[in-house]
Amino acid sequence: MTDVLTPLYVRLAADSARMLDRAASSSGRSKRQLVEEAVREQLGEEDRMVVGRVSLRERLPDVLTPAEAAELLRIEEAELLAAAERGELPARRIGEQWRFLRSALLGWLAGERPLAGVQ
Repeated sequence: MTDVLTPLYVRLAADSARMLDRAASSSGRSKRQLVEEAVREQLGEEDRMVVGRVSLRERLPDVLTPAEAAELLRIEEAELLAAAERGELPARRIGEQWRFLRSALLGWLAGERPLAGVQ
């Protein structure tokens, strides 16, 4: 027997909605699946709150796409790509695509490895 689905309509803050969109996109699961998992984990089998926090984030790979790098730096993807084009971020272009090394971005952000010519 299949579970009967009940419609749930909620309004989320824009940044929360974007986080849910990114989680769905990167995990390959639907938003419904992610919300169902979070509800099950938070409320448990007996409808009681679970103390703690659910993390929908998966560990980012070492080599990041522009979307993943933007999420890591918490900026818009267009802003990230513009900074890469200007040589302000550690990045490599492979054909028409940009790739970012996670450790290089974190090092750059911490000021550990400044880029030549970047203030």
